[in-house]
Amino acid sequence: MTAQPAADFLTVYWSTKHAMTMAAASTYARHGVYEGQQFILRALWARDGLAPGELAKQLGLSTPTVTRATTRMEAAGLLRREPHPTDRRLVRLHLTDRGRDLEATIEDEMAGLTDRAFAGFDTAEREAVIGALERIRRNLTREQ
Repeated sequence: MTAQPAADFLTVYWSTKHAMTMAAASTYARHGVYEGQQFILRALWARDGLAPGELAKQLGLSTPTVTRATTRMEAAGLLRREPHPTDRRLVRLHLTDRGRDLEATIEDEMAGLTDRAFAGFDTAEREAVIGALERIRRNLTREQ
């Protein structure tokens, strides 16, 4: 068996990522959550009151990306910004009741989306895919 050329991998990866993004967007939109915001919510469910920079670091995103997403989430009533208690230049992100109330729903939706993506895969195959994606991420983020 010969290895697939890099272009085939990149094409399959892109089309899979696109399909996942579209499926996630329609899944979370029913709850007023845009694709990607589920990870911000998840981080705040684990530790409410993070600063945007802390959240960005935890999620591996840039602070401006988190700021844009959280501005949209604030407008949707999912979270609120509060001044930092000791540094007036900073804010803390706190879930609203609506944002907190979505925890079980969004976690269920995430599990359902994962199940759809892995339909027909056995446990070993699921673990192999996750492991391979983790290895690719590490390869691409490793300092040169």
